[in-house]
Amino acid sequence: MSFFGNLYREEIPSRAKTVYMYLKDRSNVEGECWPAIKTIAKDTSMSVSTVKRAIADLIQGGLLCKEYRYRENGGNSSNRYFLIK
Repeated sequence: MSFFGNLYREEIPSRAKTVYMYLKDRSNVEGECWPAIKTIAKDTSMSVSTVKRAIADLIQGGLLCKEYRYRENGGNSSNRYFLIK
């Protein structure tokens, strides 16, 4: 099977495929990464809203799990993403 074979499904939009490949490229051996939404948007030449929709598509498609992260002072930090497949 190909490296991105699980993406070749019609129900996965192209924006989600692009973000999945980006996250796969940035992930460690365990499939974990934590780039900021704005960083993903900048690096993929997408809008922040499009990246958010792509992440939602990947979660709904069972390809990604998102964990919210917070700083010690309670402020938001970048989310941690786990690639499932």
